[in-house]
Amino acid sequence: MAEDICPCRVMTKDTRAYTACCQPHILDHKSAPTAEALMRSRYSAFTVGDIDHLYQTLAPEARHDFDRKAITHWAKQSQWLGLEIIETEQGQVGDQIGYVDFIAHFINDGQRMAHRERSLFRFDDVEKCWFFVEEANRKTAPVVKGPQPGRNDPCSCGSGKKYKKCCGAAA
Repeated sequence: MAEDICPCRVMTKDTRAYTACCQPHILDHKSAPTAEALMRSRYSAFTVGDIDHLYQTLAPEARHDFDRKAITHWAKQSQWLGLEIIETEQGQVGDQIGYVDFIAHFINDGQRMAHRERSLFRFDDVEKCWFFVEEANRKTAPVVKGPQPGRNDPCSCGSGKKYKKCCGAAA
């Protein structure tokens, strides 16, 4: 991927290279400075198939049902098109929590899909890093999503849970 545009930046006019954007967080395990930076690195991890990064940046209390095999399969079978950050709330240096509202665009089984989510992140003072906690409640009405993964597919939010036990549970 050398000097290619970072996967998290493809849909924007930001031409930051992968090596200067998400790669240091994914490959070098450098802590993301903000909740948004962690969200971007998690999206990029899906695109490059780095499932370890998804696990390591998942809050420890949420790791109990992380399904590595299913997530790996889902990440590899999807064609990742880009990430849109809609809004961030808190999640800056010095904050304890942060929210990132995003849309991840991808093609799965030949169908173009868009997964919109408002994610909750928390900063761990001991580890000195941000963790993805869970999908957070939306302040506004839910956005109509494209076709969703099957009941037993890993949830596209990256929680590591099956769709039926995560985002699909409310459907």
